[in-house]
Amino acid sequence: MAKQITDTIVMIRPVAFRMNEQTAVNNFFQEDIALKNAEINVKAQFEFDAFVEKLRAVGVNVIVEHDDLRMDTPDSIFPNNWISFHENGDIALYPMFAENRRRERREEVLIRLEKEGFLINNVIDYTPAEDEGIFLEGTGSLLLDRVNRKAYCALSPRADEELLIEFCEDFEYLPIIFTANQTVDGKRMPIYHTNVMMCLAEDFCVICLDTIDDSAEKKNVVQHLKKDGKEIIRITEAQMHHFAGNMLQVQGMDKKYLVMSQAAHKSLNAEQVQAIEKYCEILSSDLATIETCGGGSARCMMAEVFLPKE
Repeated sequence: MAKQITDTIVMIRPVAFRMNEQTAVNNFFQEDIALKNAEINVKAQFEFDAFVEKLRAVGVNVIVEHDDLRMDTPDSIFPNNWISFHENGDIALYPMFAENRRRERREEVLIRLEKEGFLINNVIDYTPAEDEGIFLEGTGSLLLDRVNRKAYCALSPRADEELLIEFCEDFEYLPIIFTANQTVDGKRMPIYHTNVMMCLAEDFCVICLDTIDDSAEKKNVVQHLKKDGKEIIRITEAQMHHFAGNMLQVQGMDKKYLVMSQAAHKSLNAEQVQAIEKYCEILSSDLATIETCGGGSARCMMAEVFLPKE
């Protein structure tokens, strides 16, 4: 039986975290802060360590790998964009938009997982698409309903439709394709990753439906979610900008948790919190520096491991 959530995640502790100038061109969540890069990295490490501690305290198995300073990878803290792990022992490697992010793909992560007793049977490598300027950034771009075999994807410069369809053929998912926009300087611009406007849990979906401007596409997304018995918990575009879409449900020792940042948690109203808490507890952590400079939040920091154990 396929599982939607896991108790094991991979996280990468940063050594050179800063605002990545190469991703800022189409990640409108990133902002400059008046701190030296070394200070930004120290703050990000502090937030990272506290977050890992909170996850481990509730029984989540967090496998922490350290970034390599020689690589100069400011966004390495977001591993879910370059790799995904699947129950049949397959892993997928994804093509990345920013050239300096391509150096994040490191074999050490796979070696570590094998040391931890996980089986890797097959590597499906989509990275040659980078040579053609075609990208699909892992579970940032793809929201996988692993139980109902559906892949929700908001198309953007970092999520190519043809490559999405190829992924769905390889991994046997039905593609649910749409465009999600945000308002930037008065214009509607594509949201860079699906996972900032939508979170898919076992029994519910947190989603900013206001970002899907095309009514037919919106209707299609809603119909699929309802058909699969997901309660739809709507958030506003303002809440999305506090990363209220960037959440991940995980399995703890004896409970399930919806993991999010403190900013996301604070942005939710009582009704939304109540809707989530019908299904699981909320676990939140302060990720202010990481969110501001990196333009990503809690969900982006966790690469879920569904691989079989030896």
